Amino acid sequence: MTLPIDPSRVNPDDIGATQTTLEMDHEEAIEHVRAVFTDAGLGIPVEFSPSELLNEKVDADRDPYYVLGACNPSIADRALDASDGTIGALMPCNVVVWEEAPGTQRVYHVSIMRIARLVGMAPADDEMESIIADTGELVDEAFENL
Repeated sequence: MTLPIDPSRVNPDDIGATQTTLEMDHEEAIEHVRAVFTDAGLGIPVEFSPSELLNEKVDADRDPYYVLGACNPSIADRALDASDGTIGALMPCNVVVWEEAPGTQRVYHVSIMRIARLVGMAPADDEMESIIADTGELVDEAFENL
């Protein structure tokens, strides 16, 4: 399979990669991220702990790792229309929180809207640019407040 892009040449800005660290315990960080993203206009309809699942199912011995699926319904609706429904395979917009060390949590997010456009799942048109800008503003606000 040939990828439509060369992953080694992707600039983190092209995929909207954003990250920060929080000096707090893992559970406190999850609660904080959930609250901040909700305040920024992104609800959290889906969340789960891959580390708990993997530790239980395959004895992976993973450190705490948590996924918060963030969503703004009106923007999600626009994105589904703009992509003829295909972007739904990438939804919701995930924010991950993992423990780098006790008391230090990494918070990481990439823009599914930008990624969908890069790989051809969404058009490179004005509507998609508007959707990317709108979601980017919400995520930027959330990260500024973390």
